[in-house]
Amino acid sequence: MFFNSPIKYNKSNLLEDFEQVGIKKGDCILLHSSLSKIGWVNGGAVTVITALLDILGSEGTLVVPTHSGDNSDPSGWKNPPLPEEWWEKFREEMPAYDARTTPTFLMGVIPELLRTWPGAMRSDHPQTSFAAVGPLAEKITAGHALDCQLGEQSPLARLEEIGAKVMLLGVTFNSCTAFHLAEYRHSPRLEKNRFVATVDGSRQWMTVSDITFDDSDFGDIGCQVMKTGSFKELIAIIWHEFKFKFCSATGSVF
Repeated sequence: MFFNSPIKYNKSNLLEDFEQVGIKKGDCILLHSSLSKIGWVNGGAVTVITALLDILGSEGTLVVPTHSGDNSDPSGWKNPPLPEEWWEKFREEMPAYDARTTPTFLMGVIPELLRTWPGAMRSDHPQTSFAAVGPLAEKITAGHALDCQLGEQSPLARLEEIGAKVMLLGVTFNSCTAFHLAEYRHSPRLEKNRFVATVDGSRQWMTVSDITFDDSDFGDIGCQVMKTGSFKELIAIIWHEFKFKFCSATGSVF
């Protein structure tokens, strides 16, 4: 199981549990989280983040997805759809992405807080940015290409190179963005992607080609990961080129 039981935590409890599952000084952690599913935490997101940073120490780096998928063409909005007569007005007034000020969208309170943490750095993609705190933050967040949401020119590829661990805190493998990197390496399907960005100091709507995402089987892949006990071996079978390590809340580090 993951940290989704109705337990009440203080920072000391979190420190013990995080250490038990294998997080240690100097690690680089990609954290996917849901504070509401962890249980009640004394101090909320601040306590979770400070506990992780305390364990990682000055040599470790904490990374979170800080996506803002609402920066998109309103013609594609489905839940709920936007009336067509409003599309152009929304396009005219939608704010351009700003790594300093654009809030996360449906990512939870922990990523939203970490993006504003002292010393945090954030990548430049208007929809799929990542924020990081620690000595590797600049390396991880730099060079996030506008036509590469989660591929080779994104923080996910840098995290793989570093040998990061992926921690699922109150969420399941359905939320694991790390799997998308493999989609880029093995999916030829492309589609048009639109967003508002600031280019050379000017606000612009941009249209790029990027891959078509499909996360419908992430839960099933994750179940196989847990059954085999070896994330690295499983991914080698499926995609051959994946090196992320998973840190679960069961005391296992793959």
